[in-house]
Amino acid sequence: MTLHPCRPISIGVARPADAVQAYAADPENMADWAAGIGDGLRRAPGEDGVWIADTPAGEVRVRFSPDNPFGVLDHWVTLPDGTEISVPLRVVANGDGAEVTLTLFRLPDMDDAAFERDAAAVTRDLETLKAKLEA
Repeated sequence: MTLHPCRPISIGVARPADAVQAYAADPENMADWAAGIGDGLRRAPGEDGVWIADTPAGEVRVRFSPDNPFGVLDHWVTLPDGTEISVPLRVVANGDGAEVTLTLFRLPDMDDAAFERDAAAVTRDLETLKAKLEA
């Protein structure tokens, strides 16, 4: 069994959890807060639940977990070389607000510096999400 090192990255948002989930779950909103997704997502023709993004690394495919009332916003990113990256994302109630947590996995070929850069990018994305929702 292979286990990849990972880091949960969380941020509190002063908005109700259902409002945070509704915004963050909409793929059309991702480009507004998730810089790594490029300029935006477009639906993959003929593939239900699959979206495409143009990124500096090339075209990536993004598949989302089905709508649910549990705050599960997981998605899977397939890179141009076929590598699939799991991105667990959760929204849970925290008092009257919400806690948003993304679990960042360290990929097998990733060195310490690259992992820290990814963690910093995720932190910036979550801070952007917070700012947009609290504005």
